[in-house]
Amino acid sequence: MGKLDGRVAVITGAARGQGRSHAVTLAAAGAEIIALDLCADIDTNGYRLATEEDLEETRRLVEKENRRCVTAIADVREPGQLRTAIATGVEELGGLHIVVANAGICPLGGDVARKAFLDAVDVDLVGVVNTVSAAYPHLSSGASIIATGSVAALMKGSGIDVLGPGGFGYGHSKRAVAQFVHDLALTLAPESIRVNCVHPTNCNTDMLHSDPMYKTFRPDLDAPTRDDVTDAFTSNQPMPVPWVEPEQISNAVLYLASDDAAFVTGMQMKVDAGTALAHTNPYSLK
Repeated sequence: MGKLDGRVAVITGAARGQGRSHAVTLAAAGAEIIALDLCADIDTNGYRLATEEDLEETRRLVEKENRRCVTAIADVREPGQLRTAIATGVEELGGLHIVVANAGICPLGGDVARKAFLDAVDVDLVGVVNTVSAAYPHLSSGASIIATGSVAALMKGSGIDVLGPGGFGYGHSKRAVAQFVHDLALTLAPESIRVNCVHPTNCNTDMLHSDPMYKTFRPDLDAPTRDDVTDAFTSNQPMPVPWVEPEQISNAVLYLASDDAAFVTGMQMKVDAGTALAHTNPYSLK
């Protein structure tokens, strides 16, 4: 018996990275999956996004766990696409119990267009709201909503001069997602629908291992490589690791999706190797 037997989860950004890991982890625990992804690039984002082939691989990996998987190309910036994709998945799989609003971009760089701020907000913040809004009519008591935040939401971060307009938009969005989760948790608690947020640090995905991210951490080099940035990534965390693995984030998502967290709501769960400790002090929170 799995912790999530008989349940259905919708996951955005499911074609690769954290989203694929969440899909496989929840499927291994018994959930059937509605896997959604844009499967296209966004002009201001300086690294390639997932493809239709990536989404098909997610389907294959979920089915390898003997769970059904409904996939759809859907843009989290477009509420109608989400409503249609989720409704189709619910009809085929018989319900909806878990929402993982995970899709995100990080269009770093001082040389990107100012539109990158809006692109980051549209995907990383508005996309979370759109996903929850599209899923909410299908949810009932006991459902779990989980948003992907970022340790950037909990840090006294760098401004637009360091991160560029897109990176600035990313930080803005993740802070707003944390507030959205808090307030939505309070709003939906009387319906026994839980709402939580997971805040990863550097995570071993394509977003991290990209030229814009490498240049942000090693601006002293013209073309930094993975080896060049490892020490810089490690210096970001008190625990001596450069990054965490997607599966480690998925373990937190699984906990929040399951009955183990039946009375956990409004949580800002850090999986950050201690990164936020220097920026947060529980004894001085107002």
